[in-house]
Amino acid sequence: MLRFSLSKVIATMAVIVIGLLLAVPSTMTREQREAFQQSIPSWVPSWLVPSRAIVLGLDLQGGSHVLLEVDVQDLLRTQTTALRDDVRRILREQRVNLQGGIQITARGVQIRVPDAADRQKLLAPLRALAQPIGNAVIGTAGGSDLNVTESADGLMTLAYTEAGVNEKVRRAVDQAIEVLRRRVDALGTTEPNIQRQGADRILVQVPGLQDPQRLKQILGQTAKLEFRLLGQQGAADVDLLPSRDSGGQRVPVERRIIVEGGDLVDAQPAFDTRTNEPIVNFRFNIRGAQRFGQATTEAVGRPLAIVLDNEVISAPTIQTPITGGSGQISGRFTVQQANDLAVLLRAGALPAKLTIVEERTVGPGLGADSIEAGKNATYVAAIFVIIFMFATYGVFGFIANIALLVHVGLIFGLMSVLEATLTLPGIAGIVLTIGTAVDSNVLIYERIREEVKGGRSIISGIQAGFDRAFATIIDSNSTMGIAALILFFMGSGPVRGFAVVFLLGILTTVITAVTLTRMMIALWYQWARPKTLPF
Repeated sequence: MLRFSLSKVIATMAVIVIGLLLAVPSTMTREQREAFQQSIPSWVPSWLVPSRAIVLGLDLQGGSHVLLEVDVQDLLRTQTTALRDDVRRILREQRVNLQGGIQITARGVQIRVPDAADRQKLLAPLRALAQPIGNAVIGTAGGSDLNVTESADGLMTLAYTEAGVNEKVRRAVDQAIEVLRRRVDALGTTEPNIQRQGADRILVQVPGLQDPQRLKQILGQTAKLEFRLLGQQGAADVDLLPSRDSGGQRVPVERRIIVEGGDLVDAQPAFDTRTNEPIVNFRFNIRGAQRFGQATTEAVGRPLAIVLDNEVISAPTIQTPITGGSGQISGRFTVQQANDLAVLLRAGALPAKLTIVEERTVGPGLGADSIEAGKNATYVAAIFVIIFMFATYGVFGFIANIALLVHVGLIFGLMSVLEATLTLPGIAGIVLTIGTAVDSNVLIYERIREEVKGGRSIISGIQAGFDRAFATIIDSNSTMGIAALILFFMGSGPVRGFAVVFLLGILTTVITAVTLTRMMIALWYQWARPKTLPF
C-alpha cells in the first residue's frame, strides 16, 4: 500500500541522516577534523562520532607513481646459491666425495659423482629438496619445482623447472608487496596503492608524497643485512666487498654469516651519546641474540663487518662480548639516512632486486585542477538533470531531485566509512550514477502515467507504477553491478576506483529512487489529495 507508518518514516530518515553525517568529515581539512574530534565531550562514545574521510587518489592530490619489476635473474641467482648450500650440506651428511666442485648453472647446480653407489645414496635426499607446486584448489597437481637427473658418466643435475621458476617469481612478488607496504606505511603516508601488475611487476602509488627520489631509494634497496667478521687478504673463504669507511675500497669479509637481518625484531633511529652522530639501534630475537653473543664472545678484538646489500657500512672492533641481544649500527649517516635504514630493517629484506620500469610525479597543482574540473562536471550534470526532471515531471520531478541530492550524499558517506580512495575516474563514476539514479525515477514515473491513462485512480496508479517498475530497476541495476564487479576484480588502480564508486552508486540508487521517493510521494499525496497527476 502507498502508506508509510510513522516508524517507517523515522527509520528511513534516520538511515539518511546517519549516511549524510558520515560524509561530513570528508568536507573538512585534516586540521578541521582534528579540531572537531577534540571538541567532542569525552563522555560521547567514539563510535558515535564520524571521523573517517575519503582519501584523495594520486591524480587528485598529487604524489609519486612507481612501477617496479622483479629481477628474475637476481632471484634465480639467490635461489641457486641457496640450492648449492643445501647440496653441500647433503654431501657432507652423506659423506660423498665429488670429482671437482659444485657448479652453478643458470637454473640450478651440477655435481659429478663417479661412484654409482654414492649417486644412489644421494638421489633421495636431493629429490627431497624439491617443493610441490599447487594451491588449495588444485593441490599438488602442478608438479614440483626442481628436477634431479643423473647421467651414466656420473653427472647429477638439479635444475628448477619452468613452472618452478614461475612459482618462485609469484611468491617473490607476493612477499615484495608485503615488504613494500611495510616500508611505505613507515613513511607516514596515507592509503598507498601497492598491487601486482602482470606476473612480475608491482605498482606503487603514494598520494601526497612529493619526493620520488626518496621513495625510489626506499623501494629499490634490497636491505639484506648481514653481520660477518673481517677476514684476511687472500684467504679462500672471503668476499671482497666495498667499504664505506675506506671510501669504497674493497676489504676482505668472511663468507660465514653470523646473524642475518631476518633475526632483527626492531630497529630505531637514534643519536650516539658520545659523538652525537645519527645511528640505528637494533634488537635481535632469541636465536639471533644467542648466535650474536656466541660469535662476539669468540671474536673479541676482531673487527665486525656490518654488511648491507653487499656493502660494508661499518666495521667496529668487538671490545667486549655483546650478549644482551641488542647493539647499534653507525656509518656516518645523516638523520634521514638513519631513519630510512631503520625503516628498511624493520620492514625486512626484499626477496629479489627490484628495477624501476616507470616513474611519474603528479604535482598538487595538477591534482587541484583535476578536482576543480571534476567538481564542475558534477555540478553541470546535476543542474541539467535537475532542470530536466522538474520541467518534465513537476512536483514528482522536484521529489526526484531531492532524492538525487541524498543519493550523492550517501555515496560520499559510504566512501568515508570505507575510507575509499577517490580518483578522477571515481568522479566520473559519480556523474554516471547521477544519470542512472534519475533513470530509475523516470521508469517509475512513466509507468505511473501509463497506469493512470489506463483507467486507474491516482493512488492505485502510483502504487502499481512503483510495484511494476521495481523489477525492472532491480534487473537493470543488477546487470550494471555485475559489470562493475568485473571491473573491480579484473581492473587495477583508477579502474577499480571507478568500479567502487559505481557499485556504491547502484546501492544508493535503489535506496533513494525506490524507498525515499516512494515515501515522499506518499506523504505528498496524503497532504495534497490531488485529483489528477501533476505531470
